[in-house]
Amino acid sequence: MTRNAPVDIPLAATEPDRDCPLCPRLVALREELRAEHPDWWNAPVPAWGDPAAWLAIIGLAPGKHGANRTGRPFTGDYAGDLLFETLAKMGLARGSYGSAADDGFELDGAIIINAVKCLPPQNKPTSAEINQCRQFLSRQEEELPRARIFIALGRIAHDSFVRHCGGRLADFPFGHNRRHTLPDGRILIDSYHCSRYNTNTGRLTPEMFEAVFEQAEDLRRT
Repeated sequence: MTRNAPVDIPLAATEPDRDCPLCPRLVALREELRAEHPDWWNAPVPAWGDPAAWLAIIGLAPGKHGANRTGRPFTGDYAGDLLFETLAKMGLARGSYGSAADDGFELDGAIIINAVKCLPPQNKPTSAEINQCRQFLSRQEEELPRARIFIALGRIAHDSFVRHCGGRLADFPFGHNRRHTLPDGRILIDSYHCSRYNTNTGRLTPEMFEAVFEQAEDLRRT
């Protein structure tokens, strides 16, 4: 996929500019990769999925060879394999995932929004970068009126969303498959991130990951 290839952007009005200047460290890495890989996306990665979703999944940030390359969240990296397999199994996706933004794979009832829009060095955004990017997370949550249930993939996603909702982190401790009712009434369910490290070490198994989505589905039915 080239950087000018068409991308489905369901919440376009909430997205940062392609050349967003807000985080100097992330801008520097973006410019470096644009020179090195001019055919990659190399820009803030937009939300992707069903704008009428009942479930919103909050990721951490784009991966270098995944979303930063393809322009679609979790697409083209190891974490996407488990995530999209699970979504398909739960009836939240249509088509076959082919690790490319033009594979025809679609989410149905779910949407992915990230805590940080741009690729951070070593996949580790700073606190300032997370705080700066929360404005986009907040705008996107506000544009998803049907999304009552959110799944946070990892502590950073959890912490940023709790702060967005006006909660104190001490009142909403992160824990795998732990459920929180936030001050604004939305429900947040935590999951360990579906990263290669977590799955290879056994910290997160496919069964553990699926249980998070099963809890979300059970809540939707209540």
